[in-house]
Amino acid sequence: MLAVLRDEGVSKVFGNPGTTELPFVEALARSPEFGYVLGVQEASVVAMADGYARATRRPAFVSLHAAAGLANGLAGLLNANRSRTPLVVTAGQQDRRHLLHDPMLSGDLPGLARAAVKQAVEVQHARDLPVLLRRAFALAVRPPAGPVLLSIPMDLLEEETHVGPPPPRSRRGGTAPAAGWREAAALLAGAAAPAVVAGDGVGRDDALAEMVAVAEALGATVFHQPMNDGVDFPTTHPLYAKTLEPRNSAIRSALDGHDVVFVVGTRAFTAHHYEPGSPIPEGTSVVQLDDDPDEPGRVFPVALGLVGGIRATLAELAGALAGRVRDAPARTEAAGRKHAAGRAALRDRALAAYGDAPMDPLAAVHAVVAGIPDDAVVVEEAITSGVLLRRLLPLRRPRSYVHTVGGGLGHGIGAAVGARLGDPSRPVVAVLGDGCTLFGLQGLWSAARYDVPVVFVVMNNGEYRTLKETVGRRGRIGDGRCAGLDLNPPELDFTEAARFFGVEAVRAGSARQVTEAVAKAVAGGRPFLVDVPVTGAETRPAGAPSR
Repeated sequence: MLAVLRDEGVSKVFGNPGTTELPFVEALARSPEFGYVLGVQEASVVAMADGYARATRRPAFVSLHAAAGLANGLAGLLNANRSRTPLVVTAGQQDRRHLLHDPMLSGDLPGLARAAVKQAVEVQHARDLPVLLRRAFALAVRPPAGPVLLSIPMDLLEEETHVGPPPPRSRRGGTAPAAGWREAAALLAGAAAPAVVAGDGVGRDDALAEMVAVAEALGATVFHQPMNDGVDFPTTHPLYAKTLEPRNSAIRSALDGHDVVFVVGTRAFTAHHYEPGSPIPEGTSVVQLDDDPDEPGRVFPVALGLVGGIRATLAELAGALAGRVRDAPARTEAAGRKHAAGRAALRDRALAAYGDAPMDPLAAVHAVVAGIPDDAVVVEEAITSGVLLRRLLPLRRPRSYVHTVGGGLGHGIGAAVGARLGDPSRPVVAVLGDGCTLFGLQGLWSAARYDVPVVFVVMNNGEYRTLKETVGRRGRIGDGRCAGLDLNPPELDFTEAARFFGVEAVRAGSARQVTEAVAKAVAGGRPFLVDVPVTGAETRPAGAPSR
């Protein structure tokens, strides 16, 4: 088992050990080339592995404990599955000789995990473990990437049996351009008002430059997919408009007036709530590209579906479209003026709202952004504040933004720790909602234990704001009130929680103090938490423009 892990490039094991993993953790203690990254709760363990896999661009290895430990990690596995993060996960099953007696923590581990992973298998024979482990690593990265589970009984790991040398690692060639790209180039070149929806497949395949080249050749307005997990197009580019809202009506409105839409590397359109109707405006044609053969045409009809390597296909399209659309420079210039004006207006509104705590959320987010260095990786799990962050944060470098479209709360702290462990060359700032922080609070223990220099910024509004906003959009339900949406009283002071886990912290008293605290914490090179008290809703000064 260790020989296969070593050959697969594994240097860190993310885990929370139990009795059924003792043979494995004993072996790790005798193998100093492996580092064991301990989390005190499995949700944090899986989140750390997720962030690490994204930063290193290879599968992360996770060790969970029996049925209960696997259950605690399921939210993280659901996130990884939705975000297409490659993980190889082992869970320690009880001794097979003991299973007949239905012992504590035993259960159908593959059955428990099956809905959250690409494949779940229980190893039955020691001789099969090397092959199944190799197979798990290969399957985890095969499009669509995701987590793979192996359930391994404790007694199997202790067997003395001849298994021979582990099978060698298989090399896989790159993914070829999609068949039909020439036809796609013709459809896109003939569009009068083209648009691009850049999905997370673009960022995962390191295809930003190719995506930019295609958009510039067309002069196409570019949108990020709803709730994008990463940087799929530079947000400072003249053609960049915004992230699409996760509602069919909002997507339809944004795409209205575009006769051809090029959807690239996105899992259809991730709408958060049901709304009737298609996200595609009537009369609009869709060209869809994905490396997952199940995606094109899965949710809405497409004029042309392309299946193949995203980067390779975009490179072919960029070459074929270069200089072909005479209106492209004029379209780019017009889009640039429009988008720059919108961004300037938003910045002016944020600056006008600066003040003391509790702060206007737009002003607070602007203050956070002002303290973040250009080379930072921003891990975002802030829900309502995150929507504002996406509109204000200038993202130029690939892999500068980490989110999970999976929606399982508690991802942010662990993912930020894993991201910094995976790439120590870049500072990491996690922007978190207070509710999300509570779900993943145990991750602070690992940050302190391994002295991982992450800055955790908690947007503390004392309520489940997104639910209140949803109630408002849906109209009155009964008398318009809902139970369980307020976290205060008592007032949550996250500086106290941080210090309990060994992380230094400060509570900001004004927007200016937020910027100073974030910048100082990044430069400090230690784990640090900034508690930012904000109001629930944006408070615009008199005479300020509305949204």
